[in-house]
Amino acid sequence: MDADEVSAEDIELEYVSPAGVRERGLLSRLWPVRFESVRPERRFPAFRGQGNWCGWYGSATCGGHVGYESWLERDRLMLLDFDPLVTGMASQPFRLSWTSTDGKRVRHTPDFFVRRADGTGLVVDVRPDERIEPDDAAKFAVTAAACRAVGWNFQRVGTPEAVLMANVRWLGGYRHPRVHRPEVAARLVEVFADGGGLLAGALRVGDQIAVLPVLFHLLWRRVLAVDLEAGLLSADTQVRLGLVREGGQDAVASSAAASR
Repeated sequence: MDADEVSAEDIELEYVSPAGVRERGLLSRLWPVRFESVRPERRFPAFRGQGNWCGWYGSATCGGHVGYESWLERDRLMLLDFDPLVTGMASQPFRLSWTSTDGKRVRHTPDFFVRRADGTGLVVDVRPDERIEPDDAAKFAVTAAACRAVGWNFQRVGTPEAVLMANVRWLGGYRHPRVHRPEVAARLVEVFADGGGLLAGALRVGDQIAVLPVLFHLLWRRVLAVDLEAGLLSADTQVRLGLVREGGQDAVASSAAASR
């Protein structure tokens, strides 16, 4: 199949519903399904000598676990979880199949389906550039075309930037709501309204042992913000009010979000 000629009528889709029922049909009919809530289309295997690492990531966005089949997929899940514009995601959400130009049946299971705050869908495949063979590239091209046909976006992503990923992993350790202390959070928003050093600002609020976890939680939620690509988080990292908030408000109008 020529990717430039793909239509939603050419693609068959198979998925497992939240109730565990396997469904199948044309993409043109099934695309409205809430794929961010479906079960994985296939199992995550574990066996002796396995070359990849499978597991389950505890997502703050989803309030539950999302599966992954490699450390690279786990990192991508964490980045999606960190994105305030993501409202839901599912791993191995469905299997696509189509007939190739030589008459063979081709199958492909994308790694993730993502729902964004504006209601749009995003299909994600995780594969480093150096591991893309010609057959893989052809599958990604058809998958991207199929997504365009139904109004979804498609991304093929590789290895994230090392400093960014190290910082997000650190903040991810404070993603759980149990870390949040509203009175401390509100004070941190006041302290960093005009920006300032991470540790100095925390000490203005109180004991760093009690304050820093709340600060990291607010950074995870984007209530506060830092440049995560400039360097590893440190005492001198400059902290400011976040530009993206829950509810789509700006930093000034939504400073009260920290007290929730």
